[in-house]
Amino acid sequence: MDKELAVIGSGMIAEAIVRGVLRGKRYQPGQIVAADVSHVRRNIFRTQLRTEVTADNAEAAAQAGVVLLSVKPYQMEAALAGLGAVMRKDALVISVAAGISTAFIAKHLGGNTRWRLVRAMPNTPMLVGEGMVAIAAGAQATVDDMQLARNLFSTAADVVEVTEDRIDAVTAVSGSGPAYFFFLIEQMIRAGVEMGLTQEQASQLAVKTAAGAAKMMLGGESPTELRRRVTTPNGTTHAAITHMETNNWPTITVEALKAAARRSREMGK
Repeated sequence: MDKELAVIGSGMIAEAIVRGVLRGKRYQPGQIVAADVSHVRRNIFRTQLRTEVTADNAEAAAQAGVVLLSVKPYQMEAALAGLGAVMRKDALVISVAAGISTAFIAKHLGGNTRWRLVRAMPNTPMLVGEGMVAIAAGAQATVDDMQLARNLFSTAADVVEVTEDRIDAVTAVSGSGPAYFFFLIEQMIRAGVEMGLTQEQASQLAVKTAAGAAKMMLGGESPTELRRRVTTPNGTTHAAITHMETNNWPTITVEALKAAARRSREMGK
């Protein structure tokens, strides 16, 4: 039976997207088929999300009007092999693979078909309904295609539209972004423990502080202004920020994100 959505690669991001569309009632479980080589991942989609599952990418892709490519970048070429021959020619293809261009996907789908492609970069906070996704139109994508992609992600994320040449920057800022915050919280917890707090105390203090600070920023005020309000001249916060600036933290942070963007571009070559 034909499906509305075929998911090729059923990892965490794919799970977050599907949970979002089910929660938002964009699709029903019976309208989705998920493909993955991993029995564990297929079992999650089958038992928890109640979708149809298969180990065969082509079997899944042949059924659907929308094909979501959610495999690792290094797996993309192999995953695309044979799909173009079985897919519906009017299918919309949405890729969430970092570094993989729509031109690359069109080439490997082949078949002299003007494939309609949208490239997207989501992040893992979609799992808790707080994601961020950027979408970019491929050469043949229509306004309706972009709206469909927006609808697919918007149940679990805010969605912005960019040109494809900006997706690598999006990957660096928001795609990889959660890991930077997790890393910062790790160090805050470590510092707390080194200063005599228990692991549990330090974790609670750091995590709740991060959650509260994020909520304050969602109020619309800039992080710069919020930081200034906390930073009393010659106070404790000022001492910490001064140490960070003296040791080049701002430059290190910006250069780290640029490194992520470069790696995203490299993966697409």
